[in-house]
Amino acid sequence: MGFGRIEAEGGRVIVAGVDGSDSSWRATAYAVGLARRQDALLVLVHILPVHSSAGIGGVAWMLQQDDLVIAEELRARIAEGLARTVELRGLRWEFHVLRAADVAAGLSRMADDLRADSVVLGASRGLRHRLFGSAGVRLVKGGKWPVIVVP
Repeated sequence: MGFGRIEAEGGRVIVAGVDGSDSSWRATAYAVGLARRQDALLVLVHILPVHSSAGIGGVAWMLQQDDLVIAEELRARIAEGLARTVELRGLRWEFHVLRAADVAAGLSRMADDLRADSVVLGASRGLRHRLFGSAGVRLVKGGKWPVIVVP
């Protein structure tokens, strides 16, 4: 369920998670600079939650539509920002949307599929972080690629 095609054959690939939070925007900016300096393909990934229709009274389809609207708004905002910056016009980038149980699982799957050189994400916050631990820490423990967590 992506908005772009994966063109990771050869060359460097930077995978970055984006969710619209302040730390995610800072991570995106860091990943843009990293991809530009390394002449890498930047793959921005928005992870959508998996909604259980049984657990929320059959309204999962409405939540899924809202999720896709938010994802498209993020993609449009990123495209607009990159297009306005002259020195980034040659940047190769893609935007993908994945449904996954959690951010770490989704980013890990995308990074594995693309044989990413590194993964960039914003620092986790909130209740999910307290209950399940930080997505960045879980990615680091996977140990497959360098992980950069931007505060």
